[in-house]
Amino acid sequence: MTAEGPQTAEFRTRIAALMPQAKKDLTQLVAFKSVADPRQFPPEECERTAQWVADAFASVGLSKVGLHETPDGSKAVIASRPAPPGAPTVLLYCHYDVQPPLDDAAWRTPVWELTEKNGRWYGRGSADCKGNIVMHLTALRAIDPELPLGITLVSEGSEEQGTGGLERFVEAHPDLLRADAIVVGDCGNFAVGVPTFTETLRGTVNVVVTVETLAGPLHSGMFGGAAPDGLAALIQLLSTLRDEHGNTTVDGLSNDQRWPGVQYPAERFRADAGVLDGVDLLGEGAVADMLWARPALTVLGIDAPPVVGSAAAVQPAARARLNLRIPPGTDPKVALRALTAHLHANTPWHARLTVETEAVGAPFRSVRGGPARTAMEAALAAAYGKAATTQGQGGSIPLCNVFADTYPDAEIMLLGVEEPKCLIHAPNESVDPNEIEKMALAEALFLTGYAAR
Repeated sequence: MTAEGPQTAEFRTRIAALMPQAKKDLTQLVAFKSVADPRQFPPEECERTAQWVADAFASVGLSKVGLHETPDGSKAVIASRPAPPGAPTVLLYCHYDVQPPLDDAAWRTPVWELTEKNGRWYGRGSADCKGNIVMHLTALRAIDPELPLGITLVSEGSEEQGTGGLERFVEAHPDLLRADAIVVGDCGNFAVGVPTFTETLRGTVNVVVTVETLAGPLHSGMFGGAAPDGLAALIQLLSTLRDEHGNTTVDGLSNDQRWPGVQYPAERFRADAGVLDGVDLLGEGAVADMLWARPALTVLGIDAPPVVGSAAAVQPAARARLNLRIPPGTDPKVALRALTAHLHANTPWHARLTVETEAVGAPFRSVRGGPARTAMEAALAAAYGKAATTQGQGGSIPLCNVFADTYPDAEIMLLGVEEPKCLIHAPNESVDPNEIEKMALAEALFLTGYAAR
């Protein structure tokens, strides 16, 4: 590691001094129950969060601020300041909605209260994606307010629901978010302290499957054995989507692709994922193959009688919500047709099957090179004291493809604070404050360096 330059040292000092404010910001953000699903939480929670985000970015010099309703009913926060003549514009992306807490009893700290424990900050959204909101805020607080650079912030209100509100809004209002460089703050490093660009994202196909066999429930003693069990039919159907090794087996989709980049050691993955001792990892490929190069089918939920309160009855129907992740190179429409055909072909006992499409998103691959990427590589190296690496990401961000189609000349970079220990989308989500500090430092250095290109 070479000696740190004066500019990096100065920004490091500024960011360190801003960390108490960053913790205060994140404490306030985590307290909002901003799940964008009115069936689970009041819509007012998202509305209050959106207003907080708008006010926060107005306070750091983005004077043109508004809450814009999108086609799915959510509100996108857009805040900006124009670029001086001849200067580039950077778009900073994040989202303020969060996943539901899932099992409250599984949390070791209060879900909606930022709690410090063993050097990490816990709470729903602390990493995904409110930690990235704070990263952006902290970076903007640190830079020169007169920096010759246009800056636009967009914070989405329904990303976790996958309903496409901001995607459709961008297509209808392209000039609002037009930029030369786009920083998508909804990813993270390969590990704590390892600066990382995410270069690929899997696409997604979500469907809801309903299996029906009877007009109504029947006494299992009188009718069980001959009466077709709707829940058993669903279980048998779902079992066809993976083989005995755990490989996803959707007819018509390849499942033998290889990941050519950085590898994910199996033991590190077991630790990061909390895999229980003696339980096998899934698939016949390397971990990186299974995560970033191959399709992966997950059963997200099942509607069926709960164990407590269930009756001795043959069930007439059951349904499941399925999530199929697809790698770059796979057309999501082709994947949807393949999954739907597979489900119909493998439904047992001529049961009635309904497949409802919930969401479809394309995979994404970013492009290397360009002045923004060069500036960000230098900024990450300065902030972390080591060169950045690259990885794929199993998650999906359909908006990235809309950005790429709408702004074909823009450089798109995916990064953030969401490293594996964050446990995003799971109970006990947390963020390492050192990641917020270093990523905010990198972003401040990038904005300054890119403005001076």
